Amino acid sequence: MIVEIGIAFVGTVLFGSALLANQRWLDHHFLPSFYTSRSRYMWIESIVRILIAAIGAVLALVVRRRLGKFITYHPARAIQITLAILLAFPATEFVLRVRHRRVAMAEEYPAEVEPSRQLDPRLGWIFVPSRTGHQKVGNRTVEYAIDSAGYRVRSAAEPVDPDRPTIIFTGESMMVGERLTWDESIPAQTGAIMGLQSANVAVSGFANDQAYLRLQTELSHFRRPVGVVTLFAPLLFDRNLNDDRPHLGPGLVWLPAVQRWRLATIFKFLAPYRRDEAIERGVSVTRELLRSTIELARARGAVPIIVVPQFIPEEDEEREIRSRVLDEPGLPYVWVQLDASWRVSNDGHPDARAAHAIAVAIANQLRSAGVSPGKESFKKAGS
Repeated sequence: MIVEIGIAFVGTVLFGSALLANQRWLDHHFLPSFYTSRSRYMWIESIVRILIAAIGAVLALVVRRRLGKFITYHPARAIQITLAILLAFPATEFVLRVRHRRVAMAEEYPAEVEPSRQLDPRLGWIFVPSRTGHQKVGNRTVEYAIDSAGYRVRSAAEPVDPDRPTIIFTGESMMVGERLTWDESIPAQTGAIMGLQSANVAVSGFANDQAYLRLQTELSHFRRPVGVVTLFAPLLFDRNLNDDRPHLGPGLVWLPAVQRWRLATIFKFLAPYRRDEAIERGVSVTRELLRSTIELARARGAVPIIVVPQFIPEEDEEREIRSRVLDEPGLPYVWVQLDASWRVSNDGHPDARAAHAIAVAIANQLRSAGVSPGKESFKKAGS
C-alpha cells in the first residue's frame, strides 16, 4: 500500500502540474523563439501538457496497483531495473563527452556549417579568418568571404580598411547576412546608401553580450568610426540568458562558461525553461550592455544605433520584452517594422527586402544625427 500511495502521489503531481502550467505560466517561463512561430510553440506546449497529464493519470489510475505489486513481490528485480536506468545516464554522458566535445555550447555550430566557425576562449566562437565558404540557398549559392580580421567582406581581395571612415555593425546572423549575398546584407546596403565603408564584425549565433565584447575589441582598430550599429531582437533575447558559453554577468563582468552535463544541455535545449531570477538578470544585464554600447560609440565620436527589426504582427510577448529592455530604461532605438513575408524561404532570417528596409532606417538615423557621405568624403580628402 505504501508503494501504491507513492506511485499515486507521483501520478497526481504530474497531472496537477500539467493543469497548473497554463498558457500564461508557459509564456512567462518559456521565452519566444526566433526559429519557432508562436502558433507552433503553443501547439508543442499543449501536446507536452497533454502527455504529462496522461502519464500522470495512467500512473495514478491504471498501473499503480500492478506496479506496486511488482515492486513489493520482486524487490531485487525492481532494484536491478532502477540501477540500470540510473547507470544509463553517466554512460550516455561519457559517450557524449568523448564523441561530441562541442555540444556544450547551445549556439555554436559544427565547423562544416557555413559560415564556418572556430572556438574562441573569450567570445565562445568566431568566424574562421581568411576563408571563403559557400552555402546552397534555394537555387543559388551564397558566398561568405571572411577577411583576416574575421569580418565578412565582399571578397577576400577587399579587406576592411581601418583608416577609412567606417560604419561598424555588430550582432548575430541577421547582421552577418546569412543566406544573403554580401550586397544584400544590412551592412553592405547601408554602406551603399551612405557612400561609406561598412565593417561587418557580427558573428552568427551571438547573443547581445558576445556582440558587445566583439565590438569592444574591434572598435579600437578603426581610426575614424562614423557609426556603431548593434541589433536587438526580442525573439533572440533568450540567448542572452545562456551561460554554457563565456558570458557577461551583472556589472558586465566577464564569466567563463558554466560546466554542465551534456545531457543537461540537451534537455535544456529541448525544454528551455527560464526561472524568474534568470529572466530578471537577463533583462538587467542586457540593458547595461546596450547602454555601454552607446557610451562606447560616443566615446569614439561615432553615432550609436540600436536597431530592432520586427516582423509584423508583433506578439504580446515580444512587445513585453522590447518594453522591459529598451523602453523602461529609456534606451534610444530604431524600430523597423517588416512584412511577415520578407523572410528567406523555409528560414526565419530576413530576406534582401527586409535587409533593405533595415538599412534604409539605419541610414536615415545616421543622416538625422548629422552623418552624410559628402561630409565624410570632404574629411577624407582633407586629411
